[in-house]
Amino acid sequence: MEDQNICSHISAVKTLKTEKEHVCEVCVKEGSDWVHLRTCQTCGKTLCCDSSPKQHMSHHCKAEKHPVVISSEPGERWLYCYVDDEVAEY
Repeated sequence: MEDQNICSHISAVKTLKTEKEHVCEVCVKEGSDWVHLRTCQTCGKTLCCDSSPKQHMSHHCKAEKHPVVISSEPGERWLYCYVDDEVAEY
């Protein structure tokens, strides 16, 4: 992922953490719905995106200071950094 045009948080990701299950862990516990899923590249949690009603991944990343997620949607191959508001494809 090393590219001088992307932020240091995304560049620091060397091995992608992928979803264990295609579910938002918190939505399942709460009985709520999600739209799309993202996987945190710091801890590996898979949670719902900002288009989802509860926006669990956004809240997780801000609270835990985990900057980078990947899309966990089939066919999507990108990373997003919450700190620098940057996207990079892989």
